[in-house]
Amino acid sequence: MKRIRRAIISVTDKTGIVDFAKELSAAGVEIISTGGTAELIRNAGVTVIPIQSYTGFPEMLDGRLKTLHPKIHGGILGIRDNATHQKEMETNGILPIDMVVVNLYAFEDTIAKGCTLEHAIENIDIGGPTMIRAAAKNYNDVAVVVDPADYGRIVKEMHDKKNCLSLQTRFSLAKKVFQLTARYDAAISNYLGSVPEIPEAEPMKRFPETFTVQYEKVQDLRYGENPHQAAAFYRIRSKGIPGLGDAKQLQGKELSFNNILDLNAALQIAVEFHEPAAVIIKHNNPCGTAISKAGLLEAYKKAYACDTVSAFGGIVGFNRPVTKEVAEILNQIFLEAVIAPKFEKDALDVFNAKKNLRVIETGEIKQEHRSFGPTDLDIKRVSGGVLLQTLDLESASDLKTVTKRGPNEKELENLIFAWNVCKHVKSNAIIFANDGRTVGVGAGQMSRIDSTRIAVLKAKDAGLEVKGSVMASDAFFPFRDNVDMAAEHGVTAIIQPGGSIRDEEVIKAADEHGIAMVFTGIRHFKH
Repeated sequence: MKRIRRAIISVTDKTGIVDFAKELSAAGVEIISTGGTAELIRNAGVTVIPIQSYTGFPEMLDGRLKTLHPKIHGGILGIRDNATHQKEMETNGILPIDMVVVNLYAFEDTIAKGCTLEHAIENIDIGGPTMIRAAAKNYNDVAVVVDPADYGRIVKEMHDKKNCLSLQTRFSLAKKVFQLTARYDAAISNYLGSVPEIPEAEPMKRFPETFTVQYEKVQDLRYGENPHQAAAFYRIRSKGIPGLGDAKQLQGKELSFNNILDLNAALQIAVEFHEPAAVIIKHNNPCGTAISKAGLLEAYKKAYACDTVSAFGGIVGFNRPVTKEVAEILNQIFLEAVIAPKFEKDALDVFNAKKNLRVIETGEIKQEHRSFGPTDLDIKRVSGGVLLQTLDLESASDLKTVTKRGPNEKELENLIFAWNVCKHVKSNAIIFANDGRTVGVGAGQMSRIDSTRIAVLKAKDAGLEVKGSVMASDAFFPFRDNVDMAAEHGVTAIIQPGGSIRDEEVIKAADEHGIAMVFTGIRHFKH
C-alpha cells in the first residue's frame, strides 16, 4: 500500500475534476495544478499550489511549457526505496508526487472535426504524455489517473484504506496510461503520415505511409466462427457514433463471433433507410429486407415473407424503436438476436418469455453512423498484412437512363430500394424487389447468372411474384443472359452500374423486352 500525500492535477477533460479534487483535499492531499485546471478547482474552494509557485518558473511559450521541470519529473520518477534517489531529491528540493491526474489535449477530436495542420500541431500534447508515462513507469510508488471514470473507485479505496492505494490499483491505472499514449501517438502518426512533404502545395494523402490502430477489448467470446477457434470482441473509440462495441445487451445468451458479424450486417442495412425498415440476416446476407410507412410491424411482415425458411435462426435489425406488437410477432419463430435503437418496456416484457434471445440496443441510429470512426477506413486482414479502403457509403444519387423507356415513379422507388439492399449482399449479388421489399435474393455465386437463377428460385419458394418486380445487380452484366432471364420472369426495370464492354448488347436486350434500365456508374462488390 502507498499513501497519497501530494498530487499534481492538469486536465483537458474537466468532467468530475472539482469533486475529485475536493475529496483529495479533504483527505489531506496537497494539490499542485496548472492553468485553467488550477483556477477551476481554486474557485470551488480547494487549496491549490500553482505550478509556477512550486517550480519557480512561470508557465510560458503560450502554454507549451508548464510541467517540464526536474521538480515535477523528479518527484514523479524518484524511487521511494532507493536511498540515492531520495538523497538527490532532498539535495535538489524535490518533493515526492504520489498521484498524477492528467488527461491529454484532444488531438483526435480536433482532427476529426477538420482543421489546419498548424491547429493540429498545437493540439499535440507534450507535457501531459511525459508526466503520465513517467508516473506509469514508477507505478510501484505513484498512482496515475487519466480517466475520469476512475475517480470514484479511487476515492472509495482511499476512504477504505486510510488514503492509500494498493499495488494492484496502481498497476491497473498504469496499464491504462500506456494504452492511452499508444493510441494517442498512433493518431498523431496516422494524421501526419497523411500530410504531404510540402503541405501548402499538395493535398492531404488519403492513406498514411504507416498506419496504426488500437482497439480495446469488450469481451472474450466462447469461440470464433467455429468451436476450435478462440476469439474476442474489440471496439474502436467511437467518438459518440453508435456501434456494436457501445451497444447494450438487454437480455439473452452471450454474443457469439457469428452473432456479432450478423448484427453488424443488420445494423448497416437498417441504417440505409429513412423509412421504418426491417432486415433479417442469415450468414451475413439479408434473406429479407423491407420498408413501410405503416411502421416496423408491416416492414417486418414483408421482410419475413421473402424467405420464411432462412429466417429461422436469423438475426433481425430495425431502424426504429421496437414495440410490444413487433416483439409478439418476433417471438413466433426462433431467432438468435434482435437489434434496434430502442426497445419499449412492453416489448422487453414480451421477450422475457424467450430468455435466450439476445436483445441489443444501439441508441439512436442515423445514416452518418455507418462510419466506423474518424479514420473512415474499412480494414481487412490478409496473410502478412491488411488492406485498407474507404467505406462504401455511396448511394444511387445520379442515375442515368440508358434504355428507350425510363422507369416510372413506382419503379424508380423500388430500384433505389433494391440498390440500397444490393450493396450489402455478397457478390455476385442480384436482388428482385417490389413494393419496398425484397422478393428474391441471389448472393455470393461465382457467376452472375447463377445468382439470378437463385433469386428467382428463392422468390418462387416463398410464393412471391417476380413478375412486376425490379432487379438490382451489384456489378455490370457481362452478357445479356441475365436480362433475358429477368424478362422471362416479368421484371420491368433494372438498376446496375454499367461499364461492360457489352453494355450496348445488354441495353438492346432490355429494349427488346420493354425493360427500363438505369446505370449508377458505381459498383458495389462485397467480398
